[in-house]
Order: sequence, then C-alpha cells, then structure tokens
Amino acid sequence: MNILVGISGGIAAYKSPDLVRRLREHGADVRVVMTEAATSFIGELSLQAVSGHRVHRHMMDPEAEAAMGHIELARWADKILIAPASANCMAQLAHGFANDLLTTVALASQAPLYIAPAMNQQMWANIATQENLQTLINRGVEVIGPGVGDQACGDVGAGRMEEPAMIAEQIMTSTADQSLQGKHIMITAGPTQEAIDPVRYVTNHSSGKMGFALAAAAVRAGAKVTLVSGPVTIQTPAGVERINVTSATDMHNQVMQNLDTIDVFIGCAAVADYGITEPASQKLKKTDDQLVLTMVKNPDIIGTVANQANKPYCVGFAAETNDVETFGRKKLQAKQLDMICINDVSDHSIGFNSDDNELTVVSASSDDSQTITKSSKSLIAKKLLQLIAEQLD
Repeated sequence: MNILVGISGGIAAYKSPDLVRRLREHGADVRVVMTEAATSFIGELSLQAVSGHRVHRHMMDPEAEAAMGHIELARWADKILIAPASANCMAQLAHGFANDLLTTVALASQAPLYIAPAMNQQMWANIATQENLQTLINRGVEVIGPGVGDQACGDVGAGRMEEPAMIAEQIMTSTADQSLQGKHIMITAGPTQEAIDPVRYVTNHSSGKMGFALAAAAVRAGAKVTLVSGPVTIQTPAGVERINVTSATDMHNQVMQNLDTIDVFIGCAAVADYGITEPASQKLKKTDDQLVLTMVKNPDIIGTVANQANKPYCVGFAAETNDVETFGRKKLQAKQLDMICINDVSDHSIGFNSDDNELTVVSASSDDSQTITKSSKSLIAKKLLQLIAEQLD
C-alpha cells in the first residue's frame, strides 16, 4: 500500500518520524510531504531516513517527471494521511485552497484522505475549527482523534495528536466503514454528581473519554448518535447530539425520554449507585467532627433499558478492581444485557482518566470472551463498535 504522509506545522510534528516508521513496519511504502511551517519543527533528513525516500516540499519539483510532482504524488497514493493536521491546514482543506504542495496533492488526488488533528484545546474548540471539521467529515474525510490530555502549551484538553502506533494501525486497517449506517445509538458518558448541598456533591471517577470516543467512532461508522453526558469538559464530537445532565436521576429521565428510536444503547457512564436522600437547601456548615449522610439507591438506568418490551441492543460497562471477568459476567446476567465490556480499573494505566483502555468483551450469545488489547480509547471504541455491528447483522 502506498501512503502519502503530509506534515503541517505544529509541535506534534516530532511524532511524525515514528509514525512513518510504524507505517513501514505494517508493510506500507511511505512518502512524505512537508509544509514550510513543518520544517520549523522537524528536519527533512529524519523523515528521509525513516521513509527511505526524499522528502517533497515544492510544488514544481524539477526532479519530477515533467516537473509536475504534485500530480505524480496524487496518482501514486493509495491513502493520504495528514498528521499533524493543524487548524490552518484543516481550514485550507475545508475551503479548497491549493497554495502549497500538501494541499494541492490533497485536492488533486482521489485517494481517501485521513487527518490527525493537533492544536491547542481552545483552537480545537473554536467554532470556526469545528465548522471546518464538519465540512471535512461531510466530504468523507476520516478524522483520527484528537486525543485529550496535557498539551505542550500547558493547557489540558482535546487537541493532542493521537499516538503514532494507534494512527498507523487505524490507517492500515481502515476501510469505508459504514457498518452502523441507519442505526441510532444512544451512549451515556462521564460521571454523575449527587448533591449534598448547593456547593458539595458525591461523584465517581470518570473523565468521559471512553464514552466520547465511542460517540465519535459511531458517527464515523454511519450511525446517528445521541450522547447523554454527565459533567465533563470534553468537546462534543462533530455530528453528535449531546444532552447534558448532572445527577443519576437526570440521566435516567433523559435516557427514557429519548429511547423510542434507539437501536443500540451503550451504558458507558459511571453512574453513582446512591444519591443523597434529602440534599440540604443551604450550605452545610462545618460544626461537628462527623457528618452523617443518608443515601438512597439511584435508578438503574441500563437495567431499566434492558427490560423494556421493545428494548434496543444493550451494551454495558463493568469497571472492576478484582475478579474482573467473574463480576462482569454476573452483571451481564443480572441486568439481562446483550454485551458487557469489562475493564480492570485497578490498573492505573487503563483506569479512570487514562487516555488508554483495555476491554474484555462478553456477549450473551456466547460463552467465550474477547479481549481488545491495550490501546488508545479511540481505537478501542472503533474495535468495540465493530463487534457490536457483527452482533446486529
């Protein structure tokens, strides 16, 4: 497979040599196009060494046949991957600019186009960037990431370029996945907050990253997606309808009110099992050495959905710390789910707030389990949705 890797200007360009190397390990023939801005972050020689080919930068390359290097590259590529794709690069692609070699090749090629965005979290959240993103998605561009986490500028949020290993695997295995075309999927994500008083609450550890990754992957697979999210700071994936909630009761009510047209329900939220019986109307003062709270069991959201007369295909998550598969299978049976995704949150490298995950997936239709090995939550989401799609066939 011939893969053209485009590198636009951004600090994440330091990951590009590793990305090229990993693509070649998968058996790809890789050629590299750099923008002028990219050369400020990474040198041509590094990329020439790992790709085995000279790096392309100029529109009219005198060494190319008939000096039409951009057309040759456009015809040569089976897939085009731009990583990192800066906000400026995305804007150029969305509006059809062809003012450098990279954007010209992208415009002149019929090859599938993939982008791995990388930018400051506020730039990613900006409405202009999100509108450009939606334009590209509508044209069939496949978007990989971005990830969520610490950024070079010191901010924390969405905008990190995904890791090279994940991008390489997704590019090499990607086809025009429309396996969920025509399906309406509802996903719950994030924690819930159960009020103690107007300024305090009880909650669970959850960043919402897994649920939001599932929502983004489901849209890419052709599904209509409704995301019911507890309080998180993650940007809504393009094409996703988001409903914000706070408490478990809020989440339960919104799920039930919007359940009529749902084909698949994925309960990924870390819903608090108990809420405060009578939250105080005023802030509680610190007067005693002990504070006794009376708690009541919250609604069982996924259990309620799974017991509807015309229930959707129900997928649950089980975050366990010991005997993980045993407890996960018990949850599958007790709640009458169709599938359970079990993760070991005692492993902090894949637990709450991590960018990575690993799942043991058990289906009610089989005694066997499948393991989705440790990788980024974006790739985990894609693989899990493929398993769900197989069960719907």
